[in-house]
Amino acid sequence: TDLRPLDILSEVVPAGRLAHGMRVFQVQGVHGFQLTTSRPRALGFPASRLFIHCDCFPEEFSIIVTLRVLSIPAKRNEYVFTLMAEENPSVLVGLRYAPNKLHFIFWSQERAGGWQTHVTFPNVSLSDNQWHTLILAVSGQSFSLTVDCSIPKDVVAETPFPASLSVKRASFYLGNRRRRKGMFTGLLRQLVLLPGADATPRICTAMNFKVATLSVPTVLQDLPAKPTSNEVLKYPYETDTKVTLGSRPPCTKQEKAQFWFNASQRGLYLCNGSAWISMLEVKQRLDYVEEYQNLVTNSETMGVEVFTIPEVGLFTATANRYTPPGSAIYKWTDGKFVPYQNIPTYQAQSWKYFTIGKKIFLAVANFEQNDRGQEFSVIYKWSHRKEKFITYQRITTHSARDWEAFVIEGEAFLAVVNHRKGNNHNIDSVIYRWNPRTGLFETNQTIPTSGAYDWEFFTIGPYSFLAVANTFNGTSTKIYSHIYIWLSGSFQLFQSILTFGAADWEVFRIGDRVFLAVANSHSYDSGMPAPSNFYAINSSIYELNITAQMFVKFQDLLTYSALDWEFFSVGDDSFLVVANSFDGFTFSVNSIIYRWQGYEGFVAAHHLPTVGCRDWEAFHTAEGSYLLYSSAKEPLSRVLKLKTT
Repeated sequence: TDLRPLDILSEVVPAGRLAHGMRVFQVQGVHGFQLTTSRPRALGFPASRLFIHCDCFPEEFSIIVTLRVLSIPAKRNEYVFTLMAEENPSVLVGLRYAPNKLHFIFWSQERAGGWQTHVTFPNVSLSDNQWHTLILAVSGQSFSLTVDCSIPKDVVAETPFPASLSVKRASFYLGNRRRRKGMFTGLLRQLVLLPGADATPRICTAMNFKVATLSVPTVLQDLPAKPTSNEVLKYPYETDTKVTLGSRPPCTKQEKAQFWFNASQRGLYLCNGSAWISMLEVKQRLDYVEEYQNLVTNSETMGVEVFTIPEVGLFTATANRYTPPGSAIYKWTDGKFVPYQNIPTYQAQSWKYFTIGKKIFLAVANFEQNDRGQEFSVIYKWSHRKEKFITYQRITTHSARDWEAFVIEGEAFLAVVNHRKGNNHNIDSVIYRWNPRTGLFETNQTIPTSGAYDWEFFTIGPYSFLAVANTFNGTSTKIYSHIYIWLSGSFQLFQSILTFGAADWEVFRIGDRVFLAVANSHSYDSGMPAPSNFYAINSSIYELNITAQMFVKFQDLLTYSALDWEFFSVGDDSFLVVANSFDGFTFSVNSIIYRWQGYEGFVAAHHLPTVGCRDWEAFHTAEGSYLLYSSAKEPLSRVLKLKTT
């Protein structure tokens, strides 16, 4: 074989003609191929096109790859390239990437029948949304990997690379091994085989090592080839890119990787096969709020949860008071929430959506017993086949108010708030740990709580915290709510804060500052004279003081039996909306949106008429930003649209 670079990538796009399922994308100013074909063989070519004078793979060589890797699941492998004989499913030579690992594969025929050898380079982290150039140098038993011209990783294998590996009737395949499984999902810019030499000295001379170039297909070069005539200069990748103007077009698999420019909102969106993703948008400012949809619910709604199931759509689950008919799930269809699935619940208080790996769950907190006198809350699992949630696990609870799902050190947890057992409000709430062997949640820790309403999990740097909103201890709502910190495998008390019928904690960040807001619902103490108004009390915002290593009060805001806080952003502006539910006289009370004003703190910006407001959820679609609130006093929730300028 001539000692010249053999450009594998260019062979797949001879004369700049893209194979079926190949697209050109520019990321960070660099062009690369995306492979989306349903026919992997279309991305192959005979090895004889590279090995013109010899039917054997070089004994010593380098492989140079420039790529941009997407984040992939922990157990998934993706092939950068393979060399395979037509009559054999085994890989003769291949390069495969797994999270934090790179595998070089080759076939050795020194023993009867032959066998496949894997040379693994550990601790190769490429999933950072950056371009990287890899140089793999092979000589006998020595294998050396250089990433971005850094210090090489050397491996000496027991099995040497074969001295004479036949490539007769073999073909190269780009990003696959003749099957869709293991298809490369990132971007490829360079794939070169350099026989007989270590390419590192030739590559590692550029200023930008991550995109160092030995040979790149013409179609990917930053400047197009000079036209041979007076024809209009045309980039090959422009023929595959379509930008649609006007109103929102459909986004299906047929429109995947196409763009839509929304002139009215001055936004550029990319279709991912199911939804339009914002790519470039002028920073917006909230102007006013308008009523968008009256969502009729099965009964009064204690809580709402908005969530997105990938490749399925946007949903909301309402926690409804009465059974029958129970609670409901609604799907966002043609710009509105429409009924999708009913689920039997027993005075449901809240829903929690979470995922574990590829599994999708929805947990309901039931407050009352079922028809047979059993009291439990239920975890439902999404069935991809049935396209609905089905019962997965029942857990005994006691007047459950809330679920919180979180992950610590790679392990999944689910915490339930138990409000009371009979008339006793001072009971344990429970934290469950996911057991991957049994596929069930198992009790991990119990924490004493007092009429608790809410859990809130958050992290600060490497530390994990869990805050509980304690509401009533049997005689008073003036009690301490607690913040716990995860240490040595369990939650331990970190800080106690005096609250008044606390119903909700909301953690949020503005810049580098961390805040924690509590919704105080009412002030009652059986041993003290009654106040003039139990429900008109301050709710408070606390800020983390790094020096003191504790949360300190930042601001008090007058609220009326506040039951929920929701933080959201519009453009560069930050907001808090409070669920005011009762002022001592009527449930028709204004809930208020507060705007962050820096030194002034949060300042009231919008007064929203609500009836028995219980919960707020903020969500976004390609059409804009919305707020959804639930009413605990009427079977009607409302979607409000945020109008921006």
